[in-house]
Amino acid sequence: MFLKSITKNNVTRLYFYESYYKDKKTKQRMVKSLGRLDDLEKIYSDPIAHFEKLAKEETLKQKESKSMSLNIDLSAAFNTNEDNLKNVGYVVLKILYRELELDKFCKIKTQSREIHYDFELIFRLLVFSRVLFPGSKRKTYAQKDVYFENFNGFSLDDVYSALDIIYEHQKELQKWIYEHSQKIFERDLSITYFDCTNYYFDIGRPDVDMLDDERNPINEKGEHVDAKYRKRGPEKNRRPDPIVQMGLLMDKNGIPIAYDLFPGNESEKVHMRPIINRIKSEFLDSRIIFVADRGLNTSDNIYFLNGDNKGEENLRDGYVYGQSIRGADAEFKEWVLEGNYKVTKLKDDSGEEFSFIHKSRIYPKTINVNLTVSGRKKKKKKAVSIDQKQMVYYSEKYAKKQRRDRSVMVERAKDMIKHPKKYDKVTSAGSAAYVNNISFDKTTGEIVEGVLLTLDVEKINEEAKYDGYYSIVTSELNMSDIEMQEVYRGLARIEETFKISKSDFETRPIHVRTNEHIDAHFATCFSSLVFIRLLQAKLRGKYSVEKIVNSLRKYNCVNLDTNVWQFVYYDEIIKDCEKIFDIELNHKYRNQLEIRRLLRY
Repeated sequence: MFLKSITKNNVTRLYFYESYYKDKKTKQRMVKSLGRLDDLEKIYSDPIAHFEKLAKEETLKQKESKSMSLNIDLSAAFNTNEDNLKNVGYVVLKILYRELELDKFCKIKTQSREIHYDFELIFRLLVFSRVLFPGSKRKTYAQKDVYFENFNGFSLDDVYSALDIIYEHQKELQKWIYEHSQKIFERDLSITYFDCTNYYFDIGRPDVDMLDDERNPINEKGEHVDAKYRKRGPEKNRRPDPIVQMGLLMDKNGIPIAYDLFPGNESEKVHMRPIINRIKSEFLDSRIIFVADRGLNTSDNIYFLNGDNKGEENLRDGYVYGQSIRGADAEFKEWVLEGNYKVTKLKDDSGEEFSFIHKSRIYPKTINVNLTVSGRKKKKKKAVSIDQKQMVYYSEKYAKKQRRDRSVMVERAKDMIKHPKKYDKVTSAGSAAYVNNISFDKTTGEIVEGVLLTLDVEKINEEAKYDGYYSIVTSELNMSDIEMQEVYRGLARIEETFKISKSDFETRPIHVRTNEHIDAHFATCFSSLVFIRLLQAKLRGKYSVEKIVNSLRKYNCVNLDTNVWQFVYYDEIIKDCEKIFDIELNHKYRNQLEIRRLLRY
């Protein structure tokens, strides 16, 4: 509150005024009329000094007071599109954002650029919105006023322009986040998890590359470029849409480290090595055990990481891979079925006891690797003997699942034989593997007519022998069977991370078109994933990502008066966030200044 004098028609009057915030502007309003100055001079020797002192005392009293009176106009009506609900849950993300010094990163990367918009503000909006209110770039821009803090001063075109800058610095961003996240939570890279997934585009046709005479991608100028991402490939849900593929590397605690993108029509098997090389050269040059599923268990990947694994101490990186039993050689299959399993009593995550039925061996396995030969384009095949620990275990629960899944496939295969016109390459969904003589038209994808289709009973019976058996192999010859299983189970966290990115963060379908903007899109999605995993880790894994996001999304306030806001949600997750970040989030009412101080802007 402050004293204000207004002179009109040669008469000066004194008033108490106060400042308030409305429609994103600071305004003033009269609190009390004190009277004419000449009349007040008859009462007070110095009316201005007297009332200035009173104004200061009243201002101090209001600051110290925990209560106030509000006048509510019960006849007040809404303005069109009026929305007084503002999200403040992003305060937790903003704290992590500043602890990662991403504001500093953005300023460093744009300090030499002449741009008319605030790049850091756009990047922050994209990251926060991917966690709390995911959508396309257009939708994110349209709903930017959902936050208490203003995200103004730029256009939708500026958002797309900012994507070009994000693309240029995407790999530096990954490294920056990893290095700065170590101050927030321990990053353990002694064991890392790698897996691949894909994301679809809601478009009818894949991109087509321009190629030179050696079939390398080029642009209109004839310069070599990366292949376009949007290609048709094995989409996880068997959609026919073009996809882009992602390889993600995650640390022992389930926090993403780095990622790479590659075209949808390329094999994931060759894309583990480039990201590992980048991690070893730019992030941490120490021994790492890489964990991946059986789809990445190739001879080249084994040899690339670990060599032949001979000798008492192998200083090269290690691996723990899933191993296909049905796709293994005859000797391995015979070993799986010959018995001699031992039973170890263990407890699952819920504390229930179960029987771990397992056996293992150290085996000199022969693999065929592709070696680069100087002066030759084609690689040379070489047989190499490696030492490998192989473990197999049996689960009745897994056996029942495999029988149930195969039963569905076989029933579909029988229907395909009776009604081939009902199915094509996509809708056959794996059942074609149980049908003899089947083939598909390369143009239409329909089943080729004119051949006798029969059920492959021999294949079905062969597969049934191995129901319930699962195998894991490793370079770590002294690793126990139980430890092998525990380490491999960690892959479930990376599958969960992919699910979060696709469902909670709505990373798909992808709405941007060029490789550069696709890269930038995933850079913001990756940043958001790190944020939520760091927060989940700081909360000691007590809550799922879905619950955390829901709480932050619901931590909103509504405007009661020009300067007073009421918070409308509070739960145990918000309460725990108070403790770990040393902030107060349990106030039901706050004024404008208090919320700004909370958000630090």
